[in-house]
Amino acid sequence: MENLFDITLKNRRLLYRILEKTPKEELLRIPEGFRNNIWWNVAHVVVTQQLLVYKMSGLAVRIPEKYIEPFKKGSVPERAPLEEEIKEIGGFLLSTVEWMREDYETNLFQEFNEYTTSLDVTLKNVEDAMAFNTFHEGLHLGAILALQKAVKG
Repeated sequence: MENLFDITLKNRRLLYRILEKTPKEELLRIPEGFRNNIWWNVAHVVVTQQLLVYKMSGLAVRIPEKYIEPFKKGSVPERAPLEEEIKEIGGFLLSTVEWMREDYETNLFQEFNEYTTSLDVTLKNVEDAMAFNTFHEGLHLGAILALQKAVKG
């Protein structure tokens, strides 16, 4: 599991650098042919990890609930974020992975509600959820890299 946490943290550091270095207008631009922007993708990975790992384990998410609806699966950007929201999500990129590691090591995850993803992958336990989340975050990193090219294009 340690390697899985490490991989997730490395991906999150990349996302953090993108969030920090990308001008706000580029973070928010939705290029033709896309349904979302860089900002939405970054916030979405934070929210999805919380839903897959914590909510499916019957636990409360560790981020403010206000982020769930706007960034859950199937949502699209509805408004420009406040500067403090960008900073807060940026902080959660790293802290949520550390919390997940700590909570896993202290055996917080005792239950899990089996869930079949839209990719037809059935998650039977929290380890499955963490592994699938890493894959999911890689998909969104790819989307962000494509968005970066498109907004500069």
